[in-house]
Amino acid sequence: MDRDAIKVLKEQGRKILTEPETMKILGSRGIALPKRLVVKSIEEAVNSASDIGYPLVLKVVSPDIPHKTEAGGVATGLKDAAELESAWMEMLCRIADGVPGANIEGFIIEEMLPPGAVEVIVGSLKDAQFGPAVMFGMGGVMVEAMRDFSFRLAPVTREEAMEMVTEIKAYAFLDGSRGKRFDIHGIAEVIVKVSQIISEFDFIAEMEINPLFVYEKFVVAADARAALV
Repeated sequence: MDRDAIKVLKEQGRKILTEPETMKILGSRGIALPKRLVVKSIEEAVNSASDIGYPLVLKVVSPDIPHKTEAGGVATGLKDAAELESAWMEMLCRIADGVPGANIEGFIIEEMLPPGAVEVIVGSLKDAQFGPAVMFGMGGVMVEAMRDFSFRLAPVTREEAMEMVTEIKAYAFLDGSRGKRFDIHGIAEVIVKVSQIISEFDFIAEMEINPLFVYEKFVVAADARAALV
């Protein structure tokens, strides 16, 4: 997705980018993504599941649901077609109850990423006073619990991104001091790329990768969202 495509969505009144739209931007910058497909029907999902491989993650795609987990729009660990079909129907019911009238554009079927990762967040925004900025911290369910972040004005260099990684309190966990060493250089590369996106795309007000799954030798953006100005 390029600037012109985002401008068209903005002119149509869109306030957020869906996950597939946001992931398309990340993928164009070389950020690793899970194997995934967007499908429109349960029949298409079941027929396409073999292209991804079980177990699967199922996610709703809707511009009206920026926080999918809170709305019941995510199901994980689906081991076969029966579980996929059941999760699909239950998800539709939850969303109908919790977000009535939401425009559902489709669903994502996605590979389950392997265990053993630590979850971090890489975010960015355009501050009214200071302009584009980028943020890094522990992600997933730990975001609100730890409140452990570092910030820089964007865009950042690779050296600045590494400084951001080392500044958080949880760095000792990431660098191997407490056992397994995670790919902190991969994190820094993602921080640099996200900082470039928020600096270069006029119509993006904020962007967030949460979680970014970090393993010993690679990182993968598991979920992402973006809001438009």
